[in-house]
This record gives sequence, C-alpha cells and structure tokens, in this order.
Amino acid sequence: MGINKKKILVTGGTGYIGSHTVVELQNAGFEVVIVDNLSNSNADVVDRITKITGQKPSFYKEDCLNKVGIEKIFANEGKIDGIIHFAAKKAVNESVQQPLLYYRNNILSLVYLLETMQQFGVQNIVFSSSCTVYGQPDKLPVTETAPIKTATSPYGNTKQMCEEIIHDAAVADANLNGILLRYFNPIGAHPSALIGELPNGVPMNLVPFITQTAAGIRPELKVFGDDYSTPDGSCIRDYINVVDLAKAHVVALNRMIEKKNKQQVECFNIGTGRGLSVLELIKTFQEVNELTLPYKIVGRREGDIEQIWADPTYANEELGWKAVESIEDTLRSAWKWQKQLENN
Repeated sequence: MGINKKKILVTGGTGYIGSHTVVELQNAGFEVVIVDNLSNSNADVVDRITKITGQKPSFYKEDCLNKVGIEKIFANEGKIDGIIHFAAKKAVNESVQQPLLYYRNNILSLVYLLETMQQFGVQNIVFSSSCTVYGQPDKLPVTETAPIKTATSPYGNTKQMCEEIIHDAAVADANLNGILLRYFNPIGAHPSALIGELPNGVPMNLVPFITQTAAGIRPELKVFGDDYSTPDGSCIRDYINVVDLAKAHVVALNRMIEKKNKQQVECFNIGTGRGLSVLELIKTFQEVNELTLPYKIVGRREGDIEQIWADPTYANEELGWKAVESIEDTLRSAWKWQKQLENN
C-alpha cells in the first residue's frame, strides 16, 4: 500500500450497503479494513469486491459486540483514519417482534466502538443512520431540522439513541468528529452485478422481494396496505441507488479527514428528493424489465411509516453530494443482480 493511503475500518463491510461503500472507498484510493460477523452476508463478497476494484480489502470475521476482538483488530491495524459503522440489525418489523435483540446489538456495538476509538486515538466516524429517526414527518419533503419524533419501531429508536450517543460522546471528547448519514431507502446493485442485496431468508425489504418474486423464488409479492392516505393507497418512500449512497460515505469521510466539517457532529439526509409509492415502484420495475409480477394486497405491517421523502438540499450544497442514478437504471441493476445469482 502507498505510504499516504488513509486507512478506513468498515464494520458490516460485507453487507449490502457496506460492500458497495468498500468498493467506492477503494476506488477513491483508501485502504479498507472490513469487520463483519457474516450474520447477514457471505465471506465471498470480499472476493467480489476484489474482482471489481483489483484490490483485496483486509477482512476480519468478528462481532462488534466482542470488545476484546475489536480492540485486537485496532491494535493489529495500527493507525486508522476513520470508521464507517454499518453493523446493525435493520428490519423494522423484526425489531417490533424482538426489541431486546435490537437494543443490545445496535446500541452496545456503537458504545464499544466509540470506546475503542477513544482508546486508540481514532477521531472520525461516519454513522449509518436512517430517515426512521423522523417518524412520520409533519412536513414533506423532510429536512435535517425536522423534529425527531417518537420512533414507530425499536429499530428507529436505536438509530435515534445511537445519534444521541455520538452527540454526547463528542461533547465529552473534543477530538471526536461524527457525520450521521440519514439514509432513505437504498435499492439496486453495482452495475457489474458482482455485488447487490442478498438477504438471508425471506427479504424484509421491498426490492429483493420483488426480484425474488420475478425470479420465481417467491410465489407472489405482498403489498402491505393500500388504505394509506396516499394517491394510490400504498406507502411512499424515497428510493436511492446504493452506489449513490455509497459515494456519500466517501465524501463524508473526506470532509472530516480534511477538517472541513463545520461542527463536531453533522447530519445529512441521503435521498433523491422524490417520493415513489410501493405500487409505482412495482409498475416501474415491470416496465423497465419487461415482465409481470404476481402480487397481492395484504394488511398493513406494524411499524411502517405512511410516507416520507427527503429534502436533500443540505447534502447537495454543504456536503457536495448528489444522487445521480435514475430509478429506471436502478431497478434494471437490481434485476441484473438477481439474474446473475440465478446463473451462479
């Protein structure tokens, strides 16, 4: 590795968003260390990343709840210039059913990581947050100054609490910098179709459920509710291409490394600024990929927010990041990824 290469540790780096971010970090000239317990991903993702970038990231199979194990990785790697913390449980519905699992996993892992960062003098963290921190906003599109409402799920609550923990840690430690990226709904796959979203078991997210239904793995797609106060009755979300999202992490890290952040802890909405309903997304997927999906309307799902989409102006202007991929190309990439899986 070059002498001046900055080293970034990525927790959850073989996961969906994590793997795409590792690719973008390597493309931007960073040296990457991945830590992942492989609870929702596969080790072969490391080889796929290597195939895309021509560089193999370091990989440790470790759980962020194992503080001793994490400390050993920090000690082994020497100077680390920044952390991107993805590792977390992330399904809204599952969090309603298993709240303690979510509180233990999502909150303790961050606390241990921040303690270890302090111990080893690591100053910069990008935190994988979520638009769920806003609950159901009073005004749409939602800006970063919108009030943080009572969370509608334990998952959303863990993201709110983790944001507060980073704020509090920064008050106590003048050297700590944090950027909280509040994602909207990441979808799609890398254009190479070498990495994409591959959930274990039944998908909790819409697009992998769509692609698996299109591939015949699932008999039909379930649409959770058509009686919301939206134009077609289905929930509305801001769907963002995963590669666009990954690039936001690189920009955020550079901002802190180059000391361009204006506050110790900053937050940015990472979305497109466009709301699409579930039924509109299904229709677009069918049109761009020239196929028909069997789907049925079922009852609402616990913890779901009716409608939310981003005002990404602050991220566009202050962070210098913008979503560029179209929804059509994004849905084509998701189907290309699914078909590649079938052929392997």
